[in-house]
Amino acid sequence: VQLVESGGGLVQPGGSLRLSCVASGYPFSSFGMNWYRQAPGKERELVAAILSDGGSRKYVDSVKGRFTISRDNTKNTVYLQMNSLKPEDTAVYYCKPFGMDYWGKGTLVTVSS
Repeated sequence: VQLVESGGGLVQPGGSLRLSCVASGYPFSSFGMNWYRQAPGKERELVAAILSDGGSRKYVDSVKGRFTISRDNTKNTVYLQMNSLKPEDTAVYYCKPFGMDYWGKGTLVTVSS
């Protein structure tokens, strides 16, 4: 199993970023996917989740209305569209399949003026 996150970077408060995670080594379309994040000095937290067919999505309260999780099963890719970014969104973001203990290297998002 391989998970490769990308799309992070430095953005000003109020800005947007779109993260991508390309998965391989397992039947991607059969598994739900999660996005997690870990801020400096804090525990990793679940940010968003999407079922295998994309039909149901859930978010942590702090990102509701600002982040959108989606997936393209033809590309083995899950996305996280992040709008109205805040400094407290600064973290390393990871994707992870439901029920599997595999992690990528993550992608760093820094929100700062």
